[in-house]
Amino acid sequence: MENFYRVGRKRFNSLMAGNKPIGGKWNFDKQNRKPPKRNLNPPDALWFEPDPITQEVINSVNAQNFPTYGKTEPFRWAVNRHQALQVLDFFIHHRLPNFGPYQDAMVTNEDTMWHSLISPYLNIGLLQPEEVIKAVENAYHQNQLDLSSTEGFIRQVLGWREYMHGIYIYMNPDYSQSNWFNHTQPLPDFYWHAEKTDMNCLLQILSQVERTGYAHHIQRLMVLSNFALIVGVSPQSIEEWFHGAFIDAYDWVMQTNVIGMGQFADGGILASKPYAASANYINKMSDYCSSCAYNPRKRTGEGACPFNFLYWDFLCRHRDQLKAQGRMSLVLSHIDRISDQDIQQIREEVLRWRSDNIPEHTT
Repeated sequence: MENFYRVGRKRFNSLMAGNKPIGGKWNFDKQNRKPPKRNLNPPDALWFEPDPITQEVINSVNAQNFPTYGKTEPFRWAVNRHQALQVLDFFIHHRLPNFGPYQDAMVTNEDTMWHSLISPYLNIGLLQPEEVIKAVENAYHQNQLDLSSTEGFIRQVLGWREYMHGIYIYMNPDYSQSNWFNHTQPLPDFYWHAEKTDMNCLLQILSQVERTGYAHHIQRLMVLSNFALIVGVSPQSIEEWFHGAFIDAYDWVMQTNVIGMGQFADGGILASKPYAASANYINKMSDYCSSCAYNPRKRTGEGACPFNFLYWDFLCRHRDQLKAQGRMSLVLSHIDRISDQDIQQIREEVLRWRSDNIPEHTT
């Protein structure tokens, strides 16, 4: 993706000073990974009241009692180009200046942080990627905005979004059925009913998705998709859930982001390592763990966070496969420090958790 992104920057002359990137670097990602601090105060999002057509659709869905996921109201998303342009302008003036540092952070009761909220409008065609990139770059030059925030956002559109679309076009039609780990577990019920989990990170994010049809990229990748991966959920089951739950869902978006990136089901075609992580990452990048019944520092035993024993079980189960992935060598070496007794306890914790949380439980 980095090579693809650099070619795109040159081709469209985006944030370039001649043949060199502005600021002397192509990527300012290191400045954009700060964990949340106390008293963050993101600006409110720009939302809209339903117009008559939207309200008519909502009323029709409610009246016919369709078996829909989540809440039909309030619905506050833009539904036309004029509104979508307003959201883009609002982001550039009120959110972009501070977008970068905390774009990976997750905070209770902060559904959108400084994110742009334009992915539904890009995906449906109300906004075009090139006009978004140019508008952001113009604002950078005119208002002397922070370069790491500006570059970080443009990389998400010109880099990652277009890279994902290219992978989707390039791959064979059977890409959607990829299952490199041969994962077959059903999706836990709480993905459809958030109140059924007592894990605070999942409860917070799944409740948010039920309300809004939205979660930002780290909530999707490092919590929702990560958890399905280490549990061993069928890639097709979790992709279908993402496709049904999110307002910006399209085949090309979800197949690449969920099956390729989130589940590593293509065996490394899209990404260079699985995005699997323990509770430590969530504890670092969010405030969720401070209000959770589970201890993010415990791997087994009473109060141990399921992210921990599921993560280590995932690594143990797939160690031989993962050895071929160069970026996994250091992580896999840590397994040697775990005693056989502890590995057995991890396995017992996993089986117990699956029995309690997965329908039609199988081993």
